[in-house]
Amino acid sequence: MAEIERHTISVMVDNEAGVLARVVGLFSGRGYNIESLTVAEIDTGNAQSRISIVTSGTPMIIEQIKAQLLRLVPVSKVVDLTEEGAFVGRELALIKVRGDGEKRVESLRIADIFRARAIDSTHDSFVFEISGSTEKIDAFIDLMKPLGLIDISRTGVVAIARGREGI
Repeated sequence: MAEIERHTISVMVDNEAGVLARVVGLFSGRGYNIESLTVAEIDTGNAQSRISIVTSGTPMIIEQIKAQLLRLVPVSKVVDLTEEGAFVGRELALIKVRGDGEKRVESLRIADIFRARAIDSTHDSFVFEISGSTEKIDAFIDLMKPLGLIDISRTGVVAIARGREGI
């Protein structure tokens, strides 16, 4: 049986109403899972947006996803960053943690190690801002759980290929 792989796919689309719904509908209609999804306009003059999708599947499933994405009318390009070579992927998270007594000091110490910034502080809580790989953010969250993790808000992965060529 083929092994499940995690892929980051960048999709260039026309920035028009309903495009995201069509992309998400393609995934849900075929039972594919989206682990992370971000979308933003990148070229206002040409009304182009980039959708970054992190998904998992066998190599055959990933190929099907890319082929089906390319068939959608507003899609102009699909690039599997995982297969294309080196890429940079980052995620942003806001993480709220209780902060009193010794746990307050410990959460600040861990945040410093992870280069997380305290962007809000009250007498009994912090909100940390952290960016980096999904694995880094997951590790930070795991360490904050026993210290009083209250809430998490994550952006999802944004990614771009390394090197001098663009998508």
